[in-house]
Amino acid sequence: MPVVNFHLVDGYCSVEQKHRLLKGASELYSQVLHAPMERVRALITLHGADEFAVAGEVTGVNGLHAPFFECIVLEGRSLHDRQALLSGFTELLVEVLAVERSLVRGRCIRVDPQDWSIGGQGADVLREQEIRERAAAGTGG
Repeated sequence: MPVVNFHLVDGYCSVEQKHRLLKGASELYSQVLHAPMERVRALITLHGADEFAVAGEVTGVNGLHAPFFECIVLEGRSLHDRQALLSGFTELLVEVLAVERSLVRGRCIRVDPQDWSIGGQGADVLREQEIRERAAAGTGG
């Protein structure tokens, strides 16, 4: 379920930086949420410098790269986990892209499991199924 989307200005980061960002974001999600890596999704949406404004001016004019990100978690995740993701993704952007921390913006979106689909099935149904399977296997849950 975990999905993060970084909105970046095209041409303001290298392919290698993009790869580091995606890999680092995936690892952060997996660690913070104790989620299997195969469930994690990390995306980059690029915007032209003439399609991104910072501080009231188009980035192509002022040259400011101010990334924005959105991360999605299922409802029920703790405030601690959500804040760890917000600070972690911010730190990752600062480290990988060398952007000014005060320019980074992000938000965490909580989604009700019945409003999230995994392979065409509601996450609420899959969550209940996993809990039953863990209980049957004696691994708790």
